[in-house]
Amino acid sequence: MRADQREAAREAHSVNQGPGPAGLTADLQRGVYRSTKTYDHNEGLSCCFRQWRADHSHCRLLHGYALAFKFVFAAHVLDVHHWCLDFGGLKPVRQWLHDMFDHTLVVAADDPELARLEELGRAGLADIRVMPAVGCEATARFVYLRVNEMVQRETESRVWVDSVEVREHGGNSAIYSLV
Repeated sequence: MRADQREAAREAHSVNQGPGPAGLTADLQRGVYRSTKTYDHNEGLSCCFRQWRADHSHCRLLHGYALAFKFVFAAHVLDVHHWCLDFGGLKPVRQWLHDMFDHTLVVAADDPELARLEELGRAGLADIRVMPAVGCEATARFVYLRVNEMVQRETESRVWVDSVEVREHGGNSAIYSLV
């Protein structure tokens, strides 16, 4: 965002903000704007996982889901368009999600079968992605960290990711946020 756009956003925010409730600090009076973006199960993020640590469960086996992601973005100040985040600027996020989770096999970096699974990749039988940990909660954190970095860079730290929800299907999801 250029300096003139930032100044216009500040002016628009101060004009439209109005006086805050009595007794609140200036920081609390400005509040937090939130917007959401969802990439649903029909996005085509069909991904295969192996949760090797789940030795008590069938989740230790290769299994897959059409993942869905819900992002909550937050900002104290709206942009020049009075938006928390321009959803059109999320094309790199969507592309990264597809690169990471579309017809891929995700395994943990410490999976004792990692070398064997990577052989599948070398043989052209799987498109392998290695993450620090595997599971819905670990995936939510992994995606949060990457997308927050992308959004902060794009908005010069005006916007941050408040939370990421990863859904395996309608019954299971995990949410990661810093607070």
